[in-house]
Formats: sequence, structure tokens, C-alpha cells
Amino acid sequence: MVGLVIQFFSLDLLFDNELALRMGAIVISVINTLVIFSIGKNLKNELTGLYAAFLFNASIYCSVLAGNFIIPDTPQLLFWLLSLKYLLIALPAQNIDRKVSGRFLLASLFAGLAILSKYHGVFIWAGTGLYVLIYNRKWFQTPVFYLGMVLSAFFLLPILVWNYQNSWISFTFHGDRVSSALVFRPDYLLTELLGQFAYNNPINYILIVVALVTAYRQRLHIDKAVLRLLILNSLPIWLVFTSFSFFRQTLPHWTGPAFTPLILIAAIYLSNKFEVKATEKSKLLIPGSVSSSLILMYSLLIVAWALINFYPGTIGKKNTVSKFGDTDFTLDMYGWDQIKTGFEMIAKENVRNNTMSVDAPIISPKYFPGTEIDYYVARPLGKKVLLLGSLPNIHKYAWINEARGKLEKGEDAYMISTSNWYKDPFEYYQEHFEEIIPTDTLTIKRSGNTAYYAFIYSLRGYKGDFPDPFLNQNKKFEH
Repeated sequence: MVGLVIQFFSLDLLFDNELALRMGAIVISVINTLVIFSIGKNLKNELTGLYAAFLFNASIYCSVLAGNFIIPDTPQLLFWLLSLKYLLIALPAQNIDRKVSGRFLLASLFAGLAILSKYHGVFIWAGTGLYVLIYNRKWFQTPVFYLGMVLSAFFLLPILVWNYQNSWISFTFHGDRVSSALVFRPDYLLTELLGQFAYNNPINYILIVVALVTAYRQRLHIDKAVLRLLILNSLPIWLVFTSFSFFRQTLPHWTGPAFTPLILIAAIYLSNKFEVKATEKSKLLIPGSVSSSLILMYSLLIVAWALINFYPGTIGKKNTVSKFGDTDFTLDMYGWDQIKTGFEMIAKENVRNNTMSVDAPIISPKYFPGTEIDYYVARPLGKKVLLLGSLPNIHKYAWINEARGKLEKGEDAYMISTSNWYKDPFEYYQEHFEEIIPTDTLTIKRSGNTAYYAFIYSLRGYKGDFPDPFLNQNKKFEH
């Protein structure tokens, strides 16, 4: 689904730049804002919709990760919200007529599209099933309930067919990500909880907790069926991935969709509190908590932008050259133009000296920063990038390598390793090349100070014996 979004908004890569590739996320973020406003309006009034829209855009997960980055969460969040919109209309109904059935089928359609975007979409059905089982079992007696399940399951077909053709590799990969030894790791749990707190905006998070406590005390003016459905749309995905963090590392954005229905509960809480005052003043009243949440969000974005582009040097490690800039998150998006310019000069000089061929590819052992090298360095220079590593490390490049043409025996290649994400070519490739030569070092500057280094290596005489990632998981290099 995320590939289709990129293809559509870039006109099948006719416009191949950062804005075109991310345009889908930006447009979808606008649509998401309208959808959550619509849900809030339907639940109570326009004020609720406006508060929900404000809080949604104050969330780092909703407005930055899924609203600017082009990741599977981008389309997933759109279809999750659309599914929730129609579930809120359909599921509480006691009279399941044709209109209600139609809304339920629409919700099922969008749930299927959410699953096609990201496996996490199945949790929409987890919440739906729990609600029907506990609060409205009439749905079990209607054919439309099972038709909705079939409709959502239809969107599993591309996933199942592709996995069947590729030895169920996607399920194996994600299974490995969530499996772990049953050893309690409080540090992982703390990281997950703090990540949720930060990703969803600390002020939003506190508002959600206050709203839930108010609802628990039965002081929130909200229909019980609606409250139950909002909570059950949130609870399954939150419980599953938070519980995983007891034993293994997780990523906080995995629970991201769980907070969108909770934002609606917080919006209802605020609407209850400020509706009378807003009516008396005959104008939109923005609570201090909402404006503070928005101010915090955009202040953080401004600070991050300033750090990325103008911080003098690095806020990361400085004790060794090979790790210079390590742990500095602001460098992930900085310096690629300098690397491109420096590498182009080195490659041209090597061609003039007949030490490397003009079509020598660039190789990398891992998708990050291999993808950045591919997009920002190799593509503008007409260079081919191949990733040689285990399947968990190279992801879709296992297939991209096939399409581009694998490295042949006897070929030479370059490797670019940055000090902030240093990968030692001797550790990864010494057994697979006749010779590895440190060729040059580029100093990447930011505001006149050294931010990090980019090491250029020439790898001579490929032996043609690197393990096939499809046949051998290459455990040695997984970490």
C-alpha cells in the first residue's frame, strides 16, 4: 500500500524528489485531520471535532511520523480512522437495518485496506470482535457480520500470495521481531512507555489520562456504547505491543493507532469542559492545554530543524574518529550532499588512474544507511547500489539486488561507511574480496565544525561467495 501511495503521488516516479515521494503522506495527513474532525463532530459537536483535529496534529506520531514520513503507518492511519468512523455508527445499533449494514461493510472495507497497509490493521477486528462479543451479540446473528469479515480477509490475498511465492518470508521476519526469550527487561518496558509518552505529545498523553479517569468516574458526558467502542479500538493493539516490551525491544510507533480513538475521548472531555464558555463568548475557545500541546509540538519541530541544519559539529560522540558523531540523531538527515560531491571526485580520480572501473557499484551491509547512500549519493551519480548482508539487514534489497544484477565474481566495488553509523568493511567483507583498501576520508562539516566522517573503501576482486540471503539468514551479521 505504501508503494502504491508513492507511485500515485509521484506519478509513478515521474517526479522523483523528496517532496513528490512524501506528498502522499502530506495529503493523507490533511485527509486524516478532516476525518477525525468529522468523527468528533458526529460524536458530539463541531467543537469536539475541532479539539480532536488540534490534538491529532499536536501528536508527533499522527502529524510527523505518519503525516510527513512515507512509512506503512501513513496509509494505515487513514484507513484505521475511516474504519473507526463507520464502526462508531454501525456497531452500537440495536436495529441492524440496511443502512447500518452498509456502514459496517464500509468499515470492513477500510479495515481490509488498513491490513494491506500494515499487519497491525488486524487489531481493528480484534476490537470489533470484543465489542460484539461483550456488548452487542446481535451482530453474530446477521450474515453481514461474516460478509464483513470476508471482505476484510479479501485484502489478505496479495499478502498471502506474495508470501507463498517467497517462502512465507514476511511472516518469518515479523515473527522474529516479536519473539524473544522470556526474560523480563524493565529497560525495554521503560523505553516503550517513554516513547509512547513522547511520540503522542506529553500534553496529549496527560489529557488522555485525565479524560479516561473522568470516564471511569462516570463524569464524562459520552454515550456508553461509544466510549466502550473507542476503548476497545485502542486496547488490543496497545496491550499486545506494550506487553512485548516486557521481554524485548519494541518501537513506540507500533502502538500509534491506539491513541487516535483516545484523542477523541480527550476531545469530548475538553468539549464538555469548555462548551458553555465557548457558547457564551460566541467564538472558538482554545483551551490552554490544547494550545500548549500545539506550541510544544511545533517548537520541537523548529528546534529539530535548527539542530539538523545549523548545530556546529555534533552532539554525539567525539572520542574516536571511527565513531565520531555516533548517537547524534540530527545527523541522519544531514551531509549527504557533501558525501556525494566528495565521492564523485574520488570516483573520477580512480577512473583516471585506472584503479577502479567507471561502473563499479557501491555496496553496503545494511539498509540504513544503505538506502540514503542509494538515494542521495548513487542515484545522482548514476551509480548502482547493492546490499550484501542478511535478509533482516537488507530488507527489500534482497529483491532489488536481483533486479539490478548481482555483483559478479571478480568485480570491484566501493563501500561508504559513515562514522555516525560505522560499519567495518573488514568485519563484513574481508572473506569475500581479495583486497580491501581504505581509499579516502571525507570530513563532513556543519556550521564550520566537523560533524562526522565518511570513509571511502575500495573492495577489489569479489570472490562470488557471499551467502544468498534467501537461503541463509546469515546470522553472523544480523546485529
